Amino acid sequence: MGLPGLRNLISLLLPMQNQSTTRRGFLATTGASALFAPNLLLGKKNSEKQIIVGTDEYQFETVHDWAQLPDKYTWQTTHNLAVDQADFVYVIHEGRKHLTDHPSIFVFDPDGKFVRAFGSQFQGGGHGIEVRQEGNEEFLYVCAYQNIKAFAKLTLRGEVVWEKYAPMESGVYKKGEDKEESVRFTGKARPRWGRDAFLPTNFAFLKDGGFLLSDGYGSFWIHRYDKDGNWLSKFGGPGKGEGTFQTPHGIWVDHRNGKETVVICDRARHTVQFLNLDGTHIQTVEGFGLPANADTWKDLLMIPELHARISLLDKSNKVVARLGDDVENVVTHKKVSRGNSKTWKPGKFVHPHDACFSPQGDIFVAEWVQTGRISKLKRIS
Repeated sequence: MGLPGLRNLISLLLPMQNQSTTRRGFLATTGASALFAPNLLLGKKNSEKQIIVGTDEYQFETVHDWAQLPDKYTWQTTHNLAVDQADFVYVIHEGRKHLTDHPSIFVFDPDGKFVRAFGSQFQGGGHGIEVRQEGNEEFLYVCAYQNIKAFAKLTLRGEVVWEKYAPMESGVYKKGEDKEESVRFTGKARPRWGRDAFLPTNFAFLKDGGFLLSDGYGSFWIHRYDKDGNWLSKFGGPGKGEGTFQTPHGIWVDHRNGKETVVICDRARHTVQFLNLDGTHIQTVEGFGLPANADTWKDLLMIPELHARISLLDKSNKVVARLGDDVENVVTHKKVSRGNSKTWKPGKFVHPHDACFSPQGDIFVAEWVQTGRISKLKRIS
């Protein structure tokens, strides 16, 4: 039969997934438990080695550099990404503040082909991006740190619905952090950091139409807003854990147990915290390497780690799979460089900064590397 024929036969025998939930909805509950072990299957596809990783419920075909930019654009450190209902992928990079006309957000179709670009106003600080369904329309939520210090709601084509700055009513920010002329730095000016600075990193969405915004590089507070972007309250802040944080970089609202549980990637402490909506601490899970963000699909919670891997957790928050793990080479022995793609290994990650599920359970990964890298892990089981 040959390898391609065997793979086609296997794919026909695999069960279809007819229910899925991503960043834009709630979760169907199905069991997910199996230990991960890599299995490399080498073949030919587009003149590249085809890599299948995982076992049982966790088998993925891995395609690195899945998204390709036109020559007129350049990757400038990929940060985060999101998927809409039509399987279009939105990627934001940090960008460079002096390239004011270069877009920070790129859109790709389900095959990884470039569609459009926008978001030059986030150059020099692009960070978090999410897609949210609101009625019959989808919107992008974008936040930026460094030279921008702002967050915004956009249409999927980049038109600005609103843009906001530091919530001064929270009482934690230095005067001027909410003024555009004070926070959009130009020339040689450097952004001001500190616990009284506003440097937002990521969003999470609530059932009531509101959202949470994590000030992951600034005050370390988690801000709650209503559906119109009006500030309501805050929780967290800097501290030693159990409801306080040291770089709350990633945030997510988890519905796997039938209620709204806040997931915080407390990156500098290498832990993931679970809290109630008022910030009351529930649980801390240890054993991560700079956890950066979170997403859910069915009973799985996914945590991309800057320390060269992606972890999948089951409904009880136990790790059941670690994908692309290259901690030994990247972190321990430092044989891999984020600035030198020749040191990167197929099927391995360097610095996953964000990862999200598609409606079908595929995974898209954005890595914090200088040349940018977007990988697709296509679910085959």
